[in-house]
Amino acid sequence: MRRRLAVCFFTLLFWVSIAHGQEHRPIVFGGDSQYPPYEFLDENGKPSGFTVELTQALAEVMGMDIEIRLGPWEEIIEAFKQGEVDVMQGISYSQERASLYEFSQPYTLIHHSIFTRDETKGITTIESLAGKKVLVQNGGIMHDTLKNNTLGITPVPVPFQTQALRLVAAGKYDHAIVANLPGLYTISENRLTNIKRRGNPVAIQRYCYAVLKGNTALRAQISEGLAILKNTGRLRKIHSSWLGVLDPAIAPRKLIITASIIIGLMAIIIIGSILWSRTLKHEVALRTEELAKEIAERKEAHKELETRQKQLLQADKMASLGHLVSGIAHELNNPNGLLLLNIPLLVDAFNEIHPILEERFKETGDFSVAGLPYSRMRVELPQLLGETTEAARQIKSIVEDLRDFSRQSDEALQCCSINALATNALRLVRKSVEKATSNFSVTLETGLPAVTANPQRIEQVVINLILNACQALEHRNATIALKSGYDSSEGMVFLEISDEGIGIPEENMVHITDPFLQPNEAPEEPASAFRSLQAL
Repeated sequence: MRRRLAVCFFTLLFWVSIAHGQEHRPIVFGGDSQYPPYEFLDENGKPSGFTVELTQALAEVMGMDIEIRLGPWEEIIEAFKQGEVDVMQGISYSQERASLYEFSQPYTLIHHSIFTRDETKGITTIESLAGKKVLVQNGGIMHDTLKNNTLGITPVPVPFQTQALRLVAAGKYDHAIVANLPGLYTISENRLTNIKRRGNPVAIQRYCYAVLKGNTALRAQISEGLAILKNTGRLRKIHSSWLGVLDPAIAPRKLIITASIIIGLMAIIIIGSILWSRTLKHEVALRTEELAKEIAERKEAHKELETRQKQLLQADKMASLGHLVSGIAHELNNPNGLLLLNIPLLVDAFNEIHPILEERFKETGDFSVAGLPYSRMRVELPQLLGETTEAARQIKSIVEDLRDFSRQSDEALQCCSINALATNALRLVRKSVEKATSNFSVTLETGLPAVTANPQRIEQVVINLILNACQALEHRNATIALKSGYDSSEGMVFLEISDEGIGIPEENMVHITDPFLQPNEAPEEPASAFRSLQAL
């Protein structure tokens, strides 16, 4: 029986050693090579665009080793189905696709519209295309949508949306349905002046990341990265830099309408002023005052509504992040529990096998175990098992920290240790800190009194400050320092986080405690930034 256990045990070690030696490869993100400004190959043949920059930022915050591969859509989607591409970095969600792939939360919306030449009239809705041939991207969402339409529309697939617009401009086809921004971008870049967008969008699609069914861990990692980018404001900055410019066809029309309204109102006011008699001037003045007051009240109400909407959006984002973290913690806890249960059994098995192996070693001399000399294995194997046990315990500790961080808070205050809260937060941002700087110091004063606070909110503040400090550093030699202590003059426990990153502009210093403050776009001067958190 003991020899059978020994065979099973070392067979397991053999397969573990093979798995450990397998070559690591980067995670491959695939996309369309001609879908500007979302994703495309620039003049140097390198991937560029909104989705490409978003993927690079996601890989940075999650510590992922990635490769971005762009090509014709039908080739990339086929490589994705075959497992050569791990993630589609930009794909529209549909119920049909959801049966094949697992989607992340959407990070933007894609509007599809009809594009025709100037002389083509009367085409403004999907119904007006009944019985006609329409160019669409091969394998794209509009190709899938029009395959089974009941209007008699014949979809004509082409490899790229840019090609569809060129064929319409050349007069070979009359109609194409493509995404708004790629369509307008192509028209501008290629000077296709005889093409116009018609009517309102015919479809609005949620734009997501997608993995194959069963690759839930990778999908969860991407979703976590997106949540971090949203909460830190980085997703909004990337979106604004690529997609923030308004449709140029809309701005002139709005300007003309606004100017016409203003001129009309001014003409009415001037004519009315001439016609009104002097006896009505006092009444007009009173009415004007009332109108000004009403407008001011409406502006104040509108400003308050915007503030509430931003607060609700932030709360929703944090709730989504908490749900995601809780799910990941649960998924990690199950296999890690199995490790903690099985490793002691392996230790016991080795302890029982050890005398038999020692006896053979004395009788026959050294022999091979899993490709290594037994004289080496007899020393290193107990160490490996001990290190594995300790690693599993560390995973359990990290999972417990994640579950504490994601637990919904009821805003109740508790007595807690500021050092313990700081330690828990540091575990969650350790990788970001290691990547940002080689000079990170932690000084936690012992014997500090307990503080009355909301633990989850304190941890959230510490995490946000440290991540902000990491992003502000200009080089790895710059320092980040965390320090706790007691200020006897104020009777307060304090927690300080300081860094040598880019400073805050002087004009923004008075607003740093305002919620939802948007930073200025003006260049910032390098300076030492100092942040302090204090709790009674």
